[in-house]
Amino acid sequence: MKSTRFAARLRLALAFCAGALALGAAHAEQIGSVNTNFRVTGSDKVVVEAYDDPAVTGVTCYVSRARTGGVKGTLGIAEDPTEASIACRQVGPISFAAPLKQQADVFSERMSFLFKTLHVVRVVDTKRNALVYLTYSDRVVSGSAKNSVTAVPMPAGTTIPVR
Repeated sequence: MKSTRFAARLRLALAFCAGALALGAAHAEQIGSVNTNFRVTGSDKVVVEAYDDPAVTGVTCYVSRARTGGVKGTLGIAEDPTEASIACRQVGPISFAAPLKQQADVFSERMSFLFKTLHVVRVVDTKRNALVYLTYSDRVVSGSAKNSVTAVPMPAGTTIPVR
């Protein structure tokens, strides 16, 4: 009985990892960090990372989140906390390579060795001509309701192409 449940969870974890790889790894640029808990083997910290929207030139999202230090953090096997905050801004002239989906996962990054992932989702608000970005985390078995949202209004005369 236990081996059957373990096998089912393992298949689910492998399917999840394959899905995460299919989304592509997020390419974050760490722009700052602060230590929150000193450890001899590596401190816990809050990091601020910049993610350029791959489909919208001129928009960058800044995500702050906790990173676990210590031996597990150094080895990359620690499970980071689910809290994250996001602020997306226009950082240059906005242009679109192609029409956008109404809602799309634009970034994802692992927060633990196998089971937890941070997501950034872009939602097009056509009525207000704005891009809304949501960040949340999920696990293979259960996600977290902790989330953060931000919006980037389009400049006058710029319409978001939606497919």
